Amino acid sequence: MILQGLTEVLQPMTIILIAIGTVVGIVFGSIPGLTATMAIVMFLPVTYSMTASEGISMLMALYIGGISGGLISAILLNIPGTPSSVATCFDGKPLADKGEAGKALGTGVVFSFIGTIIGIGLLMVLAPALCDFALKFQAYEYCALTVFSLSMVIALTGHDMPKGLISAVLGALLATVGLAPIDSKPRFTFGLYQLNNGFALVVLLIGLFAIAEVMSYAETVRQNQDFTIRSNVKIKGVGFTFKEFVGQIRNAIVSALIGVGIGILPGIGGGVSCMISYTVSKNTSKHRELYGTGIMDGVVASEAANNGTIGGAMIPLLSLGIPGDAATAMLLGGLQVHNVAPGPLIYEKSGNVVYAIFFAMVLSAIFMMLFMLLGMRFFVSVLKVPKNYLLPVVVVLCAIGAIGNANMLFDTYCMVGFGLMSYLLIKSKVPTVPMILGFILGPTFEQNLRRVSQLTSSDPFWNHPIFCVLIIATVFVVIFSVRSNLKDAKRAEQAELEAMQKAGSDE
Repeated sequence: MILQGLTEVLQPMTIILIAIGTVVGIVFGSIPGLTATMAIVMFLPVTYSMTASEGISMLMALYIGGISGGLISAILLNIPGTPSSVATCFDGKPLADKGEAGKALGTGVVFSFIGTIIGIGLLMVLAPALCDFALKFQAYEYCALTVFSLSMVIALTGHDMPKGLISAVLGALLATVGLAPIDSKPRFTFGLYQLNNGFALVVLLIGLFAIAEVMSYAETVRQNQDFTIRSNVKIKGVGFTFKEFVGQIRNAIVSALIGVGIGILPGIGGGVSCMISYTVSKNTSKHRELYGTGIMDGVVASEAANNGTIGGAMIPLLSLGIPGDAATAMLLGGLQVHNVAPGPLIYEKSGNVVYAIFFAMVLSAIFMMLFMLLGMRFFVSVLKVPKNYLLPVVVVLCAIGAIGNANMLFDTYCMVGFGLMSYLLIKSKVPTVPMILGFILGPTFEQNLRRVSQLTSSDPFWNHPIFCVLIIATVFVVIFSVRSNLKDAKRAEQAELEAMQKAGSDE
């Protein structure tokens, strides 16, 4: 079956389809609002007339290309192309602002490839065992997992924890808009049927990053500005040295493993995995104060994790028929269209197709790295376009992406509203990143908390060891993060005081 799967993937037509799918996925991932899920939805009907190996290989290429492509706009424009690229903005854009966009892009591309390969390797080797573990996650475990993930907010808040927590709570409150998860009662819809399904994550991200960026730039339009085209962007090789690569291997492996672990759990996704891996990388680093100022470590942590999530999300999809997010739900439809039934018997009934999927994912990852490295100089040319020309185009593309999410003009109004809210929060020095984590995890926490409240009398929490371990881990994370943040705040305050004293002595 392994040899048969490899033979099917190495057919010339299959290779061409994988290459086309990878390029299209990169394009969709790099444009804010056009996600990998949308690419799969649009190209799913195209695969109807193909063989199972050809069609599913193309869909997998769209998935990998779409997740990886998000780093382009995240680094160059500070706008995540996909939810999985949110954490890439934190250090990718500051690196680009230093004139090291080539280094940021090269780092993102290479470690995206490494994260994808690690995820695929674990998918091929550990799928049955990991799926058995994932089946043990029920209401108690998911509730504890979301609490553990939300505790990461403290590490993302910086020196001002109250403002960070306000942002996280605001994100969770935004996630409650729409029909309640169990009794389907409308909440905060104000009679608008468009809000019955709540706010879309893509629309929120576009508003928080793209529209807020445009509004911030609009402040400066009446000021005298230098519209000289930037030409100080240099790219040598892949943008970084071999020594820097070796120094990031541990960070990449740990982040990819986090991505795989999060990907296995349905409903969590790459948006959370990149945040958690970024936080873990920051908290375990010897130079954590440099995170957010433009260092490789942050880009590596984010990109290795979100691409590792690809392999993790495929484990429950193939072995149990359970999709982990919207993209894998579309892939499930693609498998069913081609008469491949995911589940414990998939290796017996469609073993050749399964191995064809594995080899197609590896080939797509190679194509992704080659195409993005070759196109890096073209991507960097975006920085040479003056913002007064570039940002109007970005706004139009964002509006198209918002409308395309659910084919509703109403989403563009929400996009502008979120942009205005983000702009005001930035002015108030309230971080918007915790809001995203609260928005993603809020529904999962609420749904499982309501289930837990119904189970407490018949099934107490001490019967769930995974729940207890996660709660203990949450307590340690909170204590460690609070101590680290307080130390950072003291250092910043001391540095500011020394600077003031030095300025006074100079006078």
